[in-house]
Amino acid sequence: MAKDNRFQKTINIKNKKAGFEFEFIDKFTAGLVLKGTEIKSIREGKVSLTEAFCFFRNNELFIRQMHIAPYSFAASYNHDAVRERKLLLSKKELDKLSRKFEEKGLSIIPVRIFINDRGLAKMEIALGKGKKLHDKRQDIKNKDAKRDLDRMAD
Repeated sequence: MAKDNRFQKTINIKNKKAGFEFEFIDKFTAGLVLKGTEIKSIREGKVSLTEAFCFFRNNELFIRQMHIAPYSFAASYNHDAVRERKLLLSKKELDKLSRKFEEKGLSIIPVRIFINDRGLAKMEIALGKGKKLHDKRQDIKNKDAKRDLDRMAD
């Protein structure tokens, strides 16, 4: 029997835009409540976090606008690509996040999604503050300077 190579060995899908748009204050690792074929699509690496954001409803944390592509080999029981998904955190972490979230200008941003050692899908979320335009320009300058130094070293 041939081995199935659809699934990647390690899953580490990052939200590259988040690091540019936000300054991270604190990071947390949360579990995800998934339905049906969503885990198979995650293992195939078909997830987009670029437009995703987190919010509180009834003292629970949810993520919205995270796109998990429908599983191509599913028959009729496929999942909805963009739906609200519940994030699993301890009560203590939820209380800490909700207190800081109510402060002005702070957001909860999904940073990356990965599969842990036990095969469970986990999401790293960060409490962040939006960067100003001059902060973004400084980041670009630093990145360019580092790239130039790396070129000179080679």
